[in-house]
Amino acid sequence: MNVTLRVMTDELAAANQERSVTRRRFLGISLASGAALLAGKSDVILAADASTSSNMATNPTFTLGGDFPVNRLGFGAMRITGEGIWSWPADRQSALKILRRAVELGVNLIDTADAYGPNTSELLIAEALYPYPKGLVIATKGGLTRPGPGQWVPNGRPEHLKQAVDGSLKRLRMERIDLYQLHTVDSKVPIEDSLGALKQMQDAGKIRHIGLSNVDREEIDRARKIVPIISVQNRYNIEDRKSEDVLGYCEKEKLGFLPWFPIGGGRGLKPENPLNVAAKAHGVSVFQVALAWLLQRSPVMLPIPGTSSLAHLEENVAAAKLKLTPQEWKAIDALAA
Repeated sequence: MNVTLRVMTDELAAANQERSVTRRRFLGISLASGAALLAGKSDVILAADASTSSNMATNPTFTLGGDFPVNRLGFGAMRITGEGIWSWPADRQSALKILRRAVELGVNLIDTADAYGPNTSELLIAEALYPYPKGLVIATKGGLTRPGPGQWVPNGRPEHLKQAVDGSLKRLRMERIDLYQLHTVDSKVPIEDSLGALKQMQDAGKIRHIGLSNVDREEIDRARKIVPIISVQNRYNIEDRKSEDVLGYCEKEKLGFLPWFPIGGGRGLKPENPLNVAAKAHGVSVFQVALAWLLQRSPVMLPIPGTSSLAHLEENVAAAKLKLTPQEWKAIDALAA
């Protein structure tokens, strides 16, 4: 499994794919809006269903690193930047409103990276939210550089990562980063060297916790010999479960698992598929069903859906209250086969 080669194009491709599949036409259906959901006009706002299967996750929160309790549905701040995850957004004020609204809705885990923009995502987060409210966890990443639009080049050299940490601290207006993640493994640099640099920054008090992104199990094992790891961020959704073994590892070791591109694109699914059926049954969108499925998939799952739309943000957050029946969950889970 060569994760490094995939990540150089997957993040941009995921963003473009999500833009190309509109939320109101995904699989040819049109369903209730987030505003209606939050107004209580559908059954998405529910207490835990007593019929939920014992092997389906029901915990609303997860404690990262033993000291950061977070609501399990976070926010990914990649798409608040400009087109192609490059430069400033066309509507800067809208991006700031989205970040503030996410926190108002109870999101207390925001994921970003110095590569998003580059740098603009971190700057927008600070502009919108500093001084940060108590309990808000900002997770950022370093190790992918952006020479130009559409270009994602790994750089895991120790000197670069140290500079990246300092740059993120300055942009985020922080003295210490809550969770700093190695964005990808650089095939030209041993992971031990990259993590060794982050450990030095942690020892210097600039990083609280360290996580990984776009890695396989062997790389996680190697990393944990250098420094404690509290989370892994890999691509994972209903359709793409190549990181199933990594998720299992995280469950066993109680590491947070942040699935990026958590909603997927719905390609290759027939109109009357279990996602569509569950969405109609609950009067919600298929995107909300996809997020609910992830949340019930594992107690360590921390989805971080991103958006550049306030309405879609509210839909995503409302999905945390949606409880699929065991039959619905199993039918959706079987789509991987």
